[in-house]
Parts: sequence; C-alpha cells; structure tokens
Amino acid sequence: MSKKTIYLETSFISYLTNRLSRDLIVAAHQQVTRLWWDEKRDNYDLVVSEVVIDEIKKGDTEASIMRQSKIEGLPILQLKPEVLSLAQLILQRSFLTVKALPDALHMAMGAVHGIDYIITWNFKHMANAEIEYAIIGACEEQGYRSPIICTPLEFMGGESENE
Repeated sequence: MSKKTIYLETSFISYLTNRLSRDLIVAAHQQVTRLWWDEKRDNYDLVVSEVVIDEIKKGDTEASIMRQSKIEGLPILQLKPEVLSLAQLILQRSFLTVKALPDALHMAMGAVHGIDYIITWNFKHMANAEIEYAIIGACEEQGYRSPIICTPLEFMGGESENE
C-alpha cells in the first residue's frame, strides 16, 4: 500500500521552526507540530509548492534559512494554470478577499495535484469549517477531489500512553 501524501502549508513549517512562543496556545501548537514531525512524518509522502517556497523565504534571513532547511529535498508542486483557475473559484465560493489568494492557492494546489491532506495551522482561511463546503464544492465543480485540510493535532490520536 502506498503512503498518503501531505502538503506542508507554510504555517506548519513556521510552527516547526520558530522559537517557542510565549502564547500558551501557539506554544502547544508548536510542540504538537514538532512531535508530529519527529514521530509521524515518515508515514507519509511530504510535498510543498512554489507558493510555500515563496512564503518561507520572506522575513528574517536566519529564520528563512531554518524554514528552507526543513523542506530541503521535498518534491515541489508546480503552479499550473488549473491551480490559478481553481484558486479563483475557491475565493469566489468562500467569499474570501483577494488577500487570501495564497491560501486559496495552497488548497487548489492540493486538489489539482491529487494530494490527500493539507496540514496547516491556518484557521482563518484553511482549517475552517465555515468555508469547508465552499472549498469542496469548488473542487468538485472543476472535477477535483478536495484534500482533507487539517492540523497536525488531528494526526496524533489513536495511541494512548495508557493503552
């Protein structure tokens, strides 16, 4: 059986590499991300995209280098015309503004390239139940299956230390 594919969205990579936050919730998300990276990543085929590469190159040079080092050697999905078309439809269907275009591109990239999961900490535009149906509908209208958009925490269940 082949491995499922996971698209690593930019927020995941940032949570993996940033200094531990003083915000307790963000710090917990960072810890879960690091745990997932250490314990679960080998169970999946990981990919990123040109959009992720562009986003992780921004900001502090040292932090950018750290982010880039984590994804070194991973396959990079290409930004095809079909991705742009689907991203526009996702924006329209979900009533997101053009500011959310990079997030729509992540979702469209996953659908067009047949990715199983997008792993993210972006609750505003991606891991958001209120827009999930719009994303699924836009993907289906264009003949694609929407990837499952989730957080690393959703992969951590199933094994209890007490079992």
